[in-house]
Amino acid sequence: MLQKNKTGSKGRDFIYPKQPSGRLYNYRKWVSYVLLLFLFSCPFLKLNGKQLVLLNFIERKFVFFGLIFTPQDFYLFALAMLIFIMFIVCFTVVLGRLWCGWACPQTIFMEMVFRRIEYWIEGDATKQKKLDQSGWNAEKIFKKTSKHFIFLLISFAIANTFLAYMIGSDVLLKIITEPIKGHVSGFISIWLFTFIFYGVFAYAREVVCTVICPYGRLQGVLLDNQSLVVAYDFTRGEPRGRLQKSTTTLKTGDCINCGLCVQVCPTGIDIREGTQLECVNCTACIDSCNEVMLKINKPRNLIGFFNQDFINERKPYTINLKSYGYAAVLFVVLLVFSSLIYKREDIQTTVLRASGTLYQSKGTDKTSNLYNAELINKTNKVVKFKFRSQNNGDEIDFIQKADVLPKEGAVHLTFFLIRKNNTIKKYKTDAVFEIIADGEVLSTANTSFFAQPEGVE
Repeated sequence: MLQKNKTGSKGRDFIYPKQPSGRLYNYRKWVSYVLLLFLFSCPFLKLNGKQLVLLNFIERKFVFFGLIFTPQDFYLFALAMLIFIMFIVCFTVVLGRLWCGWACPQTIFMEMVFRRIEYWIEGDATKQKKLDQSGWNAEKIFKKTSKHFIFLLISFAIANTFLAYMIGSDVLLKIITEPIKGHVSGFISIWLFTFIFYGVFAYAREVVCTVICPYGRLQGVLLDNQSLVVAYDFTRGEPRGRLQKSTTTLKTGDCINCGLCVQVCPTGIDIREGTQLECVNCTACIDSCNEVMLKINKPRNLIGFFNQDFINERKPYTINLKSYGYAAVLFVVLLVFSSLIYKREDIQTTVLRASGTLYQSKGTDKTSNLYNAELINKTNKVVKFKFRSQNNGDEIDFIQKADVLPKEGAVHLTFFLIRKNNTIKKYKTDAVFEIIADGEVLSTANTSFFAQPEGVE
């Protein structure tokens, strides 16, 4: 519905969607409740002493369900993001933009939180429009103030949750409870994100989905005639015509042109005009149309989940080869990712020969090489360890030594590896080191040992 400003020029196309109801809408509500509970609880739940989910890009530290990922594990994080994108692509090819309508945080907050508060305070679409067009009186001031105050409170809660994911719930608690002067940047960040979220959900709204988010345009590339999308069955519905009480010779389709499918659409489109990038597959139009069909004794799902081949040619739905191809690639990448997670060590050890050094003779019967080692603890526990060579005949002479590895920390070692000359058969041999804690090998590292074999000039 297009409003005009005082000068008469066209302004923002504000949308007043009718409050949806129906079976699919009820399913969406329960899905939203579960996802909202998960979203708000993850930063404040702990597993193995760590936040359940942490995405600290500033310190480059990530935690997922008790597993700590450091910058050295960035390849795993990048692979996880790739899997997520591939999942969305595969999901879209098969089920269209269902992600947007049922799982996207923007849609869940907008439709299941902010709009429902708006319906509660201001009433349905007609009442909201009438209120906006009326002059400022006591009723309008009270309703608008109440609505936007609640919007700000919810935006404040979202902002704090968002920061809990980014900086950690413990740090966020310090920012909230301790004096502001000690956490000025954190305090500013909380309010900055509060007003950003408030602007998104109080003003930008569907513009985020129709203009800002690139996914709507991406779906046009991914969809094909076999993709299931929310669509109008024009073969059955056309030509449209008003419901006739008397029998006439004019034959019309099942669509009675009531317009309810347009009135409930949160992005303001007419689904009867075909698949559009603004459609987020929220299924509100399906529920509203089904209610009408039941009232006029017509079959349900004039608007439903269809693919284009079914609408045009009544071909049954089948998953095509492209979908299987995407799924196969996703499965392979998941296997690779799972194997990398399985092989991942809690203690990462890197040993390198000191640059610019050669081997050194130790008396007449021994040779040494100088090494630098870095040990990184990816757990939240202090580890007392022993560093040794896997070859029992080797000796280690430490220049810089440590035997305690701090939680989520690192230590550096500098040492000589000494071998007896009578055991050296080649100029370059392998050297394997082990990190031992509580009698268990936590990590190993491989490098090379250089020496002149006996009897070789």
